[in-house]
Amino acid sequence: MAQTLFITLKQQCPSAVIDVLAPAWSRPLLARMPEVRQGLDMPLGHGALNLSARRRLGKQLAVEGYDQAVILPNSFKSALIPFWARIPKRTGWRGEMRYGLLNDLRILDKNALPLMIQRFIALGYAKGSVLPEPYPAPALVADSENARQAMKTFNLSLDRPVLALCPGAEFGPAKRWPEQHFAAIASERLGQGWQVWLFGSQKDEAVCDSICQLVPKTCQSNIHNLAGKTQLADAIDLLSLSDEVVSNDSGLMHIAAALNRNLVVVYGSTSPGFTPPLNPNSVIVQSTLSCSPCFQRTCPKQHTDCLSQLSPAQVLTALEQLPGQTTSREMTA
Repeated sequence: MAQTLFITLKQQCPSAVIDVLAPAWSRPLLARMPEVRQGLDMPLGHGALNLSARRRLGKQLAVEGYDQAVILPNSFKSALIPFWARIPKRTGWRGEMRYGLLNDLRILDKNALPLMIQRFIALGYAKGSVLPEPYPAPALVADSENARQAMKTFNLSLDRPVLALCPGAEFGPAKRWPEQHFAAIASERLGQGWQVWLFGSQKDEAVCDSICQLVPKTCQSNIHNLAGKTQLADAIDLLSLSDEVVSNDSGLMHIAAALNRNLVVVYGSTSPGFTPPLNPNSVIVQSTLSCSPCFQRTCPKQHTDCLSQLSPAQVLTALEQLPGQTTSREMTA
């Protein structure tokens, strides 16, 4: 979603050079954002203060002569490196009382800017500016050669339409649609002559294995569990080849949206009012229970009805609402 800011900056100054300091795992994402010159690996993990390392990194970055730093996290420590890098203009939301560290300090009105992307985009304009609509949407450019190599590695082909399933959610189980519901969607498409690719991290391997086991045995040769096997770069590029995607509210969902895939997103404990999919060819399926969204990692009522009561039939109906196909795939079988 931060790509919306990068696009905004480029729209205003096409010659701007944008480098992004971020965790090393995000480098494949940044490499697929045309607006970004390079990703710079952030050597410190989330929550680590380590003042000496931050000061050292700031001094290393000072030689680059950056004109402006836009600090997206709201933490005090995230503003230290740009300060020590002596970047003349340091822009960000007030957050943890960052007076002095930021000299282009903004005070966030959450009601005026309810969406995360609005809060990112606003930092690309002068203080107090009215944001022009429509807002830019993330648009990743897949690496077709890497996709081709990944298909060889995992013995995949495009001889059938591809349904991609993303059944994981790093935040917690209160964001995960039941695996038997995912299996029902998979079974429906497999019965129609499709193939199914399952994406996720190593933590999602067991859930994806379960989904594979729940589909009819006669179809299991056409369902492929890629969870825990692909690197992020491979997952991005293989997702770009899918015809439909069904996902929880997760990082992979936002990647699928940024790849302009036909997408159905299931929301339970979270809300599309803050971080919705940002492509036009997406449909949201969400609970109408009074306790949803609760924004909790685990269900406070210990039933997760906000997800379990969303039936596969509802998701299949949502899939029928999607356009016939997204932009044509760049590969042939």
